[in-house]
Amino acid sequence: MPAPATVTDTIAAISTPPGRGGIGIVRLSGPQAASIAVQLVRLRHPLEHAQTRLADVLDGADENPARDEATRIDEALVTFFAAPNSYTAEDLVEIAAHGSPVVLELLLRRALALGARLAEPGEFTQRAFLSGRLDLTQAEAVRDLIDAQTLTQARQAASQMGGALSHRVAPIKQSLVELVALLEAGIDFAEDDLDVTPQQEISRRIAELTPPLAALEASFARGRIVHDGLTLAIVGRPNAGKSSLFNRLVERDRAIVTATPGTTRDLVTERISIGGIPIELVDTAGLREGLHANIDEIELLGIHRSREALADAALVLIVLDATQPLNDEEHRLLAAVESRPAIVAVNKSDLAELARSENLGAPGPSHLGTGDTRNAGSTYSPTAVSTSALTGEGLPALREKILALATGGAAAEPGMLTNLRQHQAVTTALAALADAAAANAAAIPHEMILLDLYRALWALDSLTGQTTPDDILNLIFSTFCIGK
Repeated sequence: MPAPATVTDTIAAISTPPGRGGIGIVRLSGPQAASIAVQLVRLRHPLEHAQTRLADVLDGADENPARDEATRIDEALVTFFAAPNSYTAEDLVEIAAHGSPVVLELLLRRALALGARLAEPGEFTQRAFLSGRLDLTQAEAVRDLIDAQTLTQARQAASQMGGALSHRVAPIKQSLVELVALLEAGIDFAEDDLDVTPQQEISRRIAELTPPLAALEASFARGRIVHDGLTLAIVGRPNAGKSSLFNRLVERDRAIVTATPGTTRDLVTERISIGGIPIELVDTAGLREGLHANIDEIELLGIHRSREALADAALVLIVLDATQPLNDEEHRLLAAVESRPAIVAVNKSDLAELARSENLGAPGPSHLGTGDTRNAGSTYSPTAVSTSALTGEGLPALREKILALATGGAAAEPGMLTNLRQHQAVTTALAALADAAAANAAAIPHEMILLDLYRALWALDSLTGQTTPDDILNLIFSTFCIGK
């Protein structure tokens, strides 16, 4: 992709999603944006900065579609933003017509014929970044806002677009620059008897830089989850109520539910939001021994996929039947998730209560609803909750426990790290500061300490984009949609 800061061409693209819609937008940016736009439509009034003008989209069969006798095929609203007061800091024009693909493609073809170039994915935002309108974390937030699937994701992206992460990094970076300048001055003016910075002062300053960076690094735990979401596998014995709980969490009948054990033969997935966290639920086939007398080949394949889903999922929801005692498969399942984030839902609690009220006894593991899942051979105690997929009992508590497990108890905060690139920049800076502290403690010359401090500074620069290589920039912006 050509670097927009060094070219003088004009780009154009359809900026609304493919297909038909109420409104569609063609966007142009560059020095010829206004001159091309006035040839695409017949304006009722001349273009002015930050003003919207009504225009006619005319039939393009004639060589001069703007001539008076040309046939009008649509009306459009044309908005002009003069450089540098636009999204890209260049002349920018947006033509909003009815969302007919035929009309939008006609406008785009004419723009390309008049000298514009088809924009690459993300090129409008890349031009905004290279012109200084956005830093790199803000540019990434533009993509995140477009991709947001929950209101929490949209809020986080909007916060990043406002510069929340950049503002959090700025004082840390400023303190680091001051320390670098102090050591550089001591080296440059050593012959003028300028006092060399004491070892204790260097140590103090590095120590002050570390806690805010460490707190920023820790924010990745929640920021990544809000940004990417998690997968939760629902597992358990056949007919324990897995699909019923799945439907309750999805809030519609997504999975087939019958009283016949083994109804679910394949994985059923659905994406939901709990507390703003995107969670992909995976309903699995019931787990039981492959040598069971009534098992067939299709169900055996379903069980195999269930075990794969169990291995791949970030979270596990084990569904137990409150009316049945734990079997060997459930003991093994509880033991298998001993070191993993897991929740136990003791389902059919309504039937267990009914059995107790009729003095029939409750044969199943209803006591597990207290949080203690230790039972005959299993020593693991994941979070447990008593539920009824039939009545909805325990569903609010189950959602709360899923949310708590997903976030690890981490609270939302402004300026969180949301992707691996950002996290790597901060961890690199922390490692460089640790090396600088060790070098200072060993009384190594300041010239060598400065190498570590500069490495930390470059890492923070790469976070906001000041020192990011072009190939990384192109990779980042290539993930955007065309027209943004």
